[in-house]
Amino acid sequence: MKQTNRRKFIKGSLYGAAGTSTFCSLPAKAKVKGANSDVRVAVVGVGGRGGGHVNACIGNKNVRVTGVCDADYKRNEANANRVKGKQGAEPKRYEDYRELCTDKNIDAVMIATPNHLHSLVAILAAQNGKHVYVEKPVSHNIWEGRKLVEASVKYGKKGVIIQHGMQRRSDSGWREVMEWIKDKPLGEMLVSRGFCYKPRKSIGKVQAPKQPPAEINYDLWSGPREMLPVKRERFHYDWHWQRQYGNGDIGNQGPHQMDVARWALGQEKCAPNVLSIGGRFGYDDDGDTANTQIAFFDYKPVPLIFEVRGLPEKGLDWGKGMSNYKGARVGNVIEFEGGYISESKAYDNKGKSIKKFGITNGRGHFENWIFSIQQGKLEHELSAHTGHISSALGHMANISYYIGESASAEKCTNSLNGNKMKEEVFNRFAQHLDNNGIDIKKAQPTLGPLLNFDPDKELFTGDLSDQANKLVKGDYREGFRIPESI
Repeated sequence: MKQTNRRKFIKGSLYGAAGTSTFCSLPAKAKVKGANSDVRVAVVGVGGRGGGHVNACIGNKNVRVTGVCDADYKRNEANANRVKGKQGAEPKRYEDYRELCTDKNIDAVMIATPNHLHSLVAILAAQNGKHVYVEKPVSHNIWEGRKLVEASVKYGKKGVIIQHGMQRRSDSGWREVMEWIKDKPLGEMLVSRGFCYKPRKSIGKVQAPKQPPAEINYDLWSGPREMLPVKRERFHYDWHWQRQYGNGDIGNQGPHQMDVARWALGQEKCAPNVLSIGGRFGYDDDGDTANTQIAFFDYKPVPLIFEVRGLPEKGLDWGKGMSNYKGARVGNVIEFEGGYISESKAYDNKGKSIKKFGITNGRGHFENWIFSIQQGKLEHELSAHTGHISSALGHMANISYYIGESASAEKCTNSLNGNKMKEEVFNRFAQHLDNNGIDIKKAQPTLGPLLNFDPDKELFTGDLSDQANKLVKGDYREGFRIPESI
């Protein structure tokens, strides 16, 4: 099956008479699909994660894959052929997600593009009456995440379901944890921690900008961003570590654990402030996001602390494995007066296991989305609001880091104002770098400022707020803009 010609499409009705509006749309009224009706799903972004979504759709008796969309025609072809082999009918291939979103033969859209396209595609799909599953982070910046929430409220009244991709909210074991701690069996909560100790090797350093691969429509891949020179050896995936497109690991793997940490606190808004310290240590490459980072969020009465480590446990030796904190590497630790929870178990203060939870690593999240579409309603736990707040915390941390300055260990410690819990986190951060042979007297970390934040307006206030607020919203090219008014 041939892909629609992009030049022919651009001249069509989506752009309207002036040829400038990305968000012209059909009437947004989604159909509630009965339990016996197929949900016609299209997947946008069919690489690694998106390819997994294609597989999930193929394996669900209530779903029919009717479209695949990617700026990489090879990925489109491979996924379309796989679907045909399983379903018997080949799905339509789209190069441009904007055409897909207006197709009346599609009920729902799954989005697994690079981060800078997540909210953009999701909002347009919702405007056209499509149900949406959008991967984490649901946004590339705070502003567009809020616009996604606004879209979910507006089009939710017309039956549109928008679900985030943070699977732990569907995990029966984590739901069991959240119910169990309500009765304070371990006493008062002291801190909620999230961890992303995940190996991230150098992405290399190109000698000169590269041409995008021939199979890529780079204009569409860039979307709202300018068509910048390609400065990475591996085109796919390594965009995660370049801030024009990705958000580093605090916005990649991090939202899963950030969400659980916030869930445990029962907080429904962003934190009132943030301070982040970090750097890209151990190698000189084309990435510009932190591979080692700590972030402090002073929720009241219990704080949230997040840690990222992309380097191995010691000696820059990847064969030595990764560090852990009370057994958690990529996971959560919630500490109480009388013990702690580390992933699937609760422990007393002596480290003795006292309870086990049936954590399933988010099994059933996709099925919950399909069920929500069939029922015409969505749990708050799975909503765009939930996805936005947990994604926004990572964005807040990155903003503090991005406007920070190189600082000595002493200055970093002083910035923590004598808070022993925070000092302990920084000391482990510094020891981890030392274990990998990194002298922070020479390779100083970036100390981000303590930034105050208005959780209602979702803007920074006070010192350095002008500088910080410039990063709350991204830049958007003509033809790829999210409207100010949803």
